Amino acid sequence: MKKTVLFAFRGDPMCFIHVLLNGLDCADRGMEGKIIIEGEAVKLVPEMNKPDHFLNQLFKKAREQGIIVGACRACSNKLGVAQAVTDTGVELIGDMSGHPAMSEYIDKGYRIITF
Repeated sequence: MKKTVLFAFRGDPMCFIHVLLNGLDCADRGMEGKIIIEGEAVKLVPEMNKPDHFLNQLFKKAREQGIIVGACRACSNKLGVAQAVTDTGVELIGDMSGHPAMSEYIDKGYRIITF
């Protein structure tokens, strides 16, 4: 089975829509699609959680399917959104100085794609 993890760094919603669409598509096709939210993209999490945000339905679907692994703890703290991120139900993760390590997924045979 192919396994893919998408690391999203950019905080541009028009970029992040592709993260959500591709993550969901990979999961639907049995490729064990996963999403890690990193860098400035962590600021999108509380915004996407708002019912009137254009990404809300995709974000909600990705959360419900369990493909969002988490958001970077270090970046969420640095950018002042840690509490807002956890309030959405997205877990803060990061064992590599507060950041999620790609090596963990490489060791498990995942392909890594960055946005």
